[in-house]
Amino acid sequence: MYAVLGCGTAGYLAASKLQEQGKKVLIVDNDEKRVESLKEREFERVILGDITDPSTLKEAGIEQAEAVLILTTNVELNRKAAETVRRLSRDVPIIVRGGKEAGSKEFEGLDVDVVINPTVVVASVAIESLYDLELKKKLRNLRRIIEDAPKGVAIVTQDNPDPDAIASALSLKKIVEHFGSVGEIIYGGEIGHEENRALVNLLGLSLTPISKVRDLRGYSKIALVEASIPGENNSLPKSITPDIVIDHHQVDESKVKAEYKDIRPEVGATSTILTEYLVHLGIEITPEIATALLYGIKTDTNDFTRGTTAQDLKAVAILYPKADHDLLMKIETPVMSAETLDVLSEAIRNRKIRGSFLLTNVGFIRDRDTLPQAADHLLRLEGISTVLVYGIGGDVIHISGRNRDIRINLGEVMQKAFGNIGSAGGHATAAAAKIPLGLFGGVKDKASLLKLAEEAVTDRFFKALGIEGEEK
Repeated sequence: MYAVLGCGTAGYLAASKLQEQGKKVLIVDNDEKRVESLKEREFERVILGDITDPSTLKEAGIEQAEAVLILTTNVELNRKAAETVRRLSRDVPIIVRGGKEAGSKEFEGLDVDVVINPTVVVASVAIESLYDLELKKKLRNLRRIIEDAPKGVAIVTQDNPDPDAIASALSLKKIVEHFGSVGEIIYGGEIGHEENRALVNLLGLSLTPISKVRDLRGYSKIALVEASIPGENNSLPKSITPDIVIDHHQVDESKVKAEYKDIRPEVGATSTILTEYLVHLGIEITPEIATALLYGIKTDTNDFTRGTTAQDLKAVAILYPKADHDLLMKIETPVMSAETLDVLSEAIRNRKIRGSFLLTNVGFIRDRDTLPQAADHLLRLEGISTVLVYGIGGDVIHISGRNRDIRINLGEVMQKAFGNIGSAGGHATAAAAKIPLGLFGGVKDKASLLKLAEEAVTDRFFKALGIEGEEK
């Protein structure tokens, strides 16, 4: 039973909400006409009496209440009522309405659990409403762009798309179709990570390699997801300006020329942004999409331990009951490929350590997605806070980094170290880079190439950190 003492407008709304939720409600009020009106509204128990009178509250059984809400506009009356309740029970939770100002001292020295200040509540609601209005305006612009796409929308992801990129692209495709156009998910590189392949295969997703797209300009509009600038960690030609950019990576927004851009480095995953879109647009979140988005947030936040925000957790609360958890388990526990095992073995064998930094050269690779998997494993080593795993694939040195040292923003360090000779970026705790082998002047001997790559990566990385020291 929940007790509401004083049933003006706020008290009545609180009592009504509780009753809607199936809660038993006790109301005490000293206004005879109001009490009669409340009884007609079929509240379970409505008592006429003084909310500061111990005998009235004791007879009402206030000690057995799950919580007591004191919500009249008279702050002094509320304090006296709270004093009475606390004398009758030391344990019952008390929520009381205070004055206009936050931090006021009306209830100082009194053991109440929550003081509600109307001014603060109104301001919070106003800010929340402003956020909703801004998003509504933004989504109107997105809708206008999509509806002006009779030849469809090319949804280009980051290269070697991870679960967050795949889930976000899948959700944007759903939005594009909702607004009457056609979306095609296009990616560069490979879907190499076992979990990423499992996500695509188990959900039966259709993704198109960019190498099979004859002409991207054949689409009416182009969207870039989980990336912001053409050619930087994505295979969209630099000569093409995307119409839509949705990303959560840190970037110089002055370089992003899209008509529609939603870049939020403050959230943990782009899947969080797309979840918000689906909810605000009233688009059904199917079990398949919920599973993909939930997994996208889980992976990009490292199981909610890396850069997770209230917005991410709000999205998780929406997605979790909708997701197919049997399917999620199958995606999360795929069979490890022989190449992943080989790369992990090489990473362990070739590790070199300076202080809490571990760097390792895994040689020649076919699947760059084996690098972040190895980095994740090595970060578990005792005494290690930052890991760099790198290898040569095709005509590129691929570098993957993981970090748990709060003093270092790994994305910024990678950009400083490798941005001027290749492409680099990421977050404080996870980052990647690519260096074209053309910089090494056509060296053919594999052993020499590996040695040059190792020297370039190691020297540049530690120079960016400002660290000197011997390897061990």
